[in-house]
Amino acid sequence: MLFSSTTFIFIFLPVICFLYLLTKKQLHNPILLIASILFYAWGEPRYLAIMLLTILINYYGALFIEYAREKSFNVKLPLTITIIANLGFLIYFKYFNFLISSINNVFHSHIGVLDIVMPIGISFYTFQAISYVTDVYRNECKAQRSIYKLALFICLFPQLIAGPIIKYHDIEGQIDCRDVTFEKVDIGVKRFIVGLAKKVLIANTMGLIADKIFSQPADTFSPFIAWIGAFSYTFQIYFDFSGYSDMAIGLGLIFGFKFMENFNYPYISKSITEFWRRWHISLSTWFKQYVYIPLGGNREGKAKQIRNLLIVFLLTGVWHGASWNFVIWGLWNGLFIVIEKLTGLSNNSPVSRYNCLKHIYCIFVFVIGWVLFRSDNMSYAWLYLKNMFGLVNVHDEIYTISYYIGNIDIITFVAAIICSLPVFIKLREMFCYKGLSQSKAISIVGNLWLIILFILSVISIAASTYNPFIYFRF
Repeated sequence: MLFSSTTFIFIFLPVICFLYLLTKKQLHNPILLIASILFYAWGEPRYLAIMLLTILINYYGALFIEYAREKSFNVKLPLTITIIANLGFLIYFKYFNFLISSINNVFHSHIGVLDIVMPIGISFYTFQAISYVTDVYRNECKAQRSIYKLALFICLFPQLIAGPIIKYHDIEGQIDCRDVTFEKVDIGVKRFIVGLAKKVLIANTMGLIADKIFSQPADTFSPFIAWIGAFSYTFQIYFDFSGYSDMAIGLGLIFGFKFMENFNYPYISKSITEFWRRWHISLSTWFKQYVYIPLGGNREGKAKQIRNLLIVFLLTGVWHGASWNFVIWGLWNGLFIVIEKLTGLSNNSPVSRYNCLKHIYCIFVFVIGWVLFRSDNMSYAWLYLKNMFGLVNVHDEIYTISYYIGNIDIITFVAAIICSLPVFIKLREMFCYKGLSQSKAISIVGNLWLIILFILSVISIAASTYNPFIYFRF
């Protein structure tokens, strides 16, 4: 079930909110747990058992970790077994066929691949489960004695499918005690509408342009159109994923939860290091806390720091998908972060004569990276990149520019550029996120604007069959 579907907006969400907001606190967790299971089962009923098994494995894994600590046994053993079990599901469903295909290509073998469909959200809830058992191992929290509360943490529906990735120690207290206030609900609804508009009005429009261009052979359009396709996807993936995160954070507030921010205007970055502090923050912090720091971080000299950074970004690429272009994309980002660490480019000064050039450099790097990310394979990505820089003899150009982009698309492009910048951040906070602490005039203007956005979003949903979420397949 999509957040940007009429079924969710007009049936599922109102029913759950009605039951949740009009019942006693003691019933809040059971209602959310049942709602989360129904939400997941709606689109993936056959894989519900995998998620429930994940809950059981991590529930007993954490208990065994505490038991081993009390009895002075080897605590790492139950942790290792539990993490391997978590990763086993992920590797099988997400990477098994990729590994077999790679082996066949290298050794010219003919091992058959399996008909495997990856469960939606498995990358996200697997990482959340690993954070839980690791936190218990580190003694940062106690093992959850209630399997129902642990199940709620792992399968909480607002962030189940595409994050933000929630770490257990950040939300442990909220599972047991949280307040549902009118102000939180007010801010949550507004945040949800903003996210819905970002997804439906901007990301979907940009996605249609990108799909038209990337569906053509990479040598059948001009370099100008190639750049349009690259920037279209650059905006699509940002507004698609940040829109989903806004909706998830808004839904969390409605039910009394406070989730971490997942995006902070990443396209204003002046280095790739800064970009990854602003992009998919929950994933970046997860890798920092559970991979980079345990590997040694920057504590053991430059050489090992470089090794650790490259490992993290290799894993970041692999996490996003079972394809060589994701591996190359991860290493592409890691390479520039290493260069920035060695040259000092990551040390961004607020005032510098070179900030404009650094910003252009950063845009160039992440746009190239998104071409690698979007392409179906490295052969297509390489040809597409060569086309962008005029290194391809374009032939049989089938469509003119008007086929790919129209007047409404140009307006959306302008809106995407503006909304990628923090130029309206004060107005956004004033209209959307200040809740009840604002004047009546500002409240009325803000509410009218949000109503218009909501109506336009619903009209767009009803009029179009194009409504994917990019990160659902990761």
